[in-house]
Amino acid sequence: MKKILVVDDDPDIRYAIKESFFTEYDIISADSGKKCLQILETKNPDVILLDIMMPDMNGWETFTKIRERSSFRNTPIIFLTARRDDTAKKAGCFLGDDYIEKPFEINDLKSRIEKIFKNRK
Repeated sequence: MKKILVVDDDPDIRYAIKESFFTEYDIISADSGKKCLQILETKNPDVILLDIMMPDMNGWETFTKIRERSSFRNTPIIFLTARRDDTAKKAGCFLGDDYIEKPFEINDLKSRIEKIFKNRK
């Protein structure tokens, strides 16, 4: 079963994704960038869903720290965020594998994740 790491400080987002995906994917969740990096010490997710606006270490900083680790340089990262400005969207699309604005539709998120898995084969 493929693993998805959900990194978001909003417990409702983590819960919604976990409940919607648990039959198809192994969902791991982190409520901060720091917790994400700790999880990556022992887990190797197939895709990371990363919020941008988080306290302490935001999504951009977390992204940079993830990419500094050679074992995660090619792990797909989807930015999942409430940021709707063009600058963030352009940066997210350039840096990550996708950029999804909140609120989002679960079916849209699923199809985008499946597309990434399909394209990686």
